[in-house]
Formats: sequence, C-alpha cells, structure tokens
Amino acid sequence: MTAVPGPFPLMELSSGVFAAKTLSVAVRMELFALIAEQGGLTAEEFAAKRGLHPRPAEMLLIGCTSLGLLVKDGSRYTNSLLSQHYLLPRGRYYFGDYILMLDERVYDGWMKLSNAVTDNRPTTWDPRARSSIFDLGDPGMVRLFWRAMHSLSVFTAQALAQAYDFSSVRKLLDVGGGGGAYTIELCRQYPQLTATVYDLPFVCEQTSARIAEVGLSDRITCVGGDFFNDAALPEGHDAALLSSVLHDWSAEENLGILRKVHAALPAGGRIIVSELLMDDDKTGPVPAAMFNLLMLVETERGQNYTGAEYAQWLTQAGCTQVVRVDVPGISANAVMVGTV
Repeated sequence: MTAVPGPFPLMELSSGVFAAKTLSVAVRMELFALIAEQGGLTAEEFAAKRGLHPRPAEMLLIGCTSLGLLVKDGSRYTNSLLSQHYLLPRGRYYFGDYILMLDERVYDGWMKLSNAVTDNRPTTWDPRARSSIFDLGDPGMVRLFWRAMHSLSVFTAQALAQAYDFSSVRKLLDVGGGGGAYTIELCRQYPQLTATVYDLPFVCEQTSARIAEVGLSDRITCVGGDFFNDAALPEGHDAALLSSVLHDWSAEENLGILRKVHAALPAGGRIIVSELLMDDDKTGPVPAAMFNLLMLVETERGQNYTGAEYAQWLTQAGCTQVVRVDVPGISANAVMVGTV
C-alpha cells in the first residue's frame, strides 16, 4: 500500500510568493549593494542606513539568510556567493532588473491568473488599449522591461556560446534580438563573429547604446524593422538566431516568421531557435510549464512549445535537417537548429 505523502510540497508551493517578495524587496532596497559597500552589516546598522524600525529590518535579513542570499557570522550579515555574482548592480550577470520588472508589472498579473484562464486574455496589459505586450507606454517601464530582458538572457547567452559551436559563423542575424544580450555574449566568445540585431526601431535605439557601452559597435549593428510587416529580413548573413522570440506568438505566426528567416539565408545557412522547450509529451519540465502560464498572463497567442513542434515548423519552412542541442540556461534549455 502506497503511503499518503505529507502536505509539505503543497505548503511550499502555496507560499512560494513569500520567498519571491522577500527577494524583490531586498533588491528594491539595494540591500545586497549596501552590504557589499559596507563589507557586512548588523541588523541595527541596516535599520539605521535605510531608516527602518529594527524589527522589520532584522526580519528581512533573516528571510534573506534562510533563502541562501545572505550569510550570518555572529551578528553580521554578508552576501552569499550567489548574491555576489548576480545581485550586485555593477556585475556582468546582474539579475536584479528581471526581479524588479516581475515585481513592478508581472506579479499583479499572476495574481489574476484565474481571469487569464477563464477569459483567455493577458492580465498584465489590456489588448483593447495597446497593440501588443511591447507597447509599454511608460518610458520608465520600457527601459526597465528591456533591461530585464537583458538580465534574464545574459547568463543563458553565455551557456549557449559554450554549448553550441559558432566558430564557423561569420555574420549572425539576431532576429528580435531585444537588448542584444545574446549577440554581445556570442561576440565576446567568438572573435570572428559580427552580427546584426534586427528588432523594432525603439528597441534598436536602446540596444545601440548598450552595444556602445560594451565596446562592440564595430562588430554589432542594429537594424530597425518588424518581422510581421516587413516583406523580407536583412540578408548577407550565414546564420540567424531567434532567442526567446517565438514563444510570444501562435503556431501560424511562428511558421510565417521562420519562412521569412529561411528566405533571408543562403543554402547551408542555419536557423538557431533558442527556447525553454516543453517536453514532447507536455508533462514538463517545471520551468517551461510555469513560463507557459506566464505566456497566458503576458500574451494574446503565445505559449511554450515542444522541440517536436519547432522541428516541424523548421522543416515546413524549408530546412533540410533539424537537430536539438541542450543548453544549461535559465531562459532556454535547448536550441533547435535547422539547416537551410
């Protein structure tokens, strides 16, 4: 007879928001930057620095310590290795912008998940008032959103550069390249590589500035466009990357996008689709399944797809061979590569 499990997993699931909000409040209060600047803090010192009552100050520090974000030695708190690498604003792989974006615009939508399920409509924005998820309106939110996308993508871009061999690629077209995180990391890893980021014009304005900041303007250019409305995509590339792009759109739209990408590449070119793939039987994995629900909250027609679905679309678009390469990333777990 199978023993009935205790309700501990349900307790962990139902209280997950507690940990998420503890993290977001700590990032918003710049706790980790303050601790790094001071070389460690006591609860009393933290309260004084931020003008807090000692009770909530200590509670927040205890919460962060229990989550592995801080280390306590005697009465002093210091940053854990995890926080040192990913929660200091000047760090190369700073993750805080993604955390702040979730807190400012996504969590409220998740709290209305039941509405998204019953109405089949996004809850983080109103399709009746805006043209798409990318029509953010508020300039401050626009900046935060694209910083968050860079924050989410940069670690996975590094993982992709190591998992898939780009050494034979000379010129890459980054379709819907957003903040340029993938292109920047790939160019850092592969000195022969030059690239074009193709995205909406207002995105390209921000991305060009980011590329200049990291000193890669001589190797990465930005071209403004719209892959739905443009008759053709920029040519002259031997590979095209679509990183975390196709999950925003329907199957029909994705096939149309891939056909345009295929038409822009020469024979032997490669289409590289980087995504958080669902298992082919659609039972998981958990990160992809939860991101799939995020697409319900955030988009009108998007969802996370399986490797088999991408393979089918790449073949229908005209690719002669499709292979999967696993990637140990956070915003993608594999790439599907189609040969033109």
